[in-house]
Amino acid sequence: MSSQEVQLQSSIGGFTASGKLHTLSVWFILALRLMMGIAFFQSGVDKVLSGSFNAAGYLQNAPPANGSPLADLFVSMGQTGWFVDFVNIAVPWGEVLIGLGLIVGFLTRLAAFWGAFLMLLFYFGNWDTAHGYINGDFAYMLVFLSVAAFGAGRILGLDAYIEQYKVDGVPLVERYPWARYILG
Repeated sequence: MSSQEVQLQSSIGGFTASGKLHTLSVWFILALRLMMGIAFFQSGVDKVLSGSFNAAGYLQNAPPANGSPLADLFVSMGQTGWFVDFVNIAVPWGEVLIGLGLIVGFLTRLAAFWGAFLMLLFYFGNWDTAHGYINGDFAYMLVFLSVAAFGAGRILGLDAYIEQYKVDGVPLVERYPWARYILG
């Protein structure tokens, strides 16, 4: 193996996948993190600044109109006042915080998880299978999961420093192994 390649290998359920990454891959992983961070940050800021974001109409109308298999769930959510109030705050501010987290590489895996979760909801809410089951929402969900899997916050991000922060002389992620699930 050359110094320009990194070997990866993973086994799940008795199946093993392996491959080699070129060191240039780090720049593409960083680009994915920044792209999704900027997109979510901008979307969230637009919603926050407009002050008119209201999920009720979307939840009650869009999924049934597009034939979403979860239409009844979305309609029920859209008819539940406290839930709509929660979503009206959680979506815009969630997008802002997810975006900021990805842009600066802070709590990157946590941010990417919530980004993937939102994209899954958007996938079912914006249901459109006219060109197959894979659409932009589904692809973005996979990008978020890739950002998390590759530990993209360690690439020119704050997570690289936070993971090495010493607590009683031991790096944070060694002292608290669970932190690896939210950092990186």
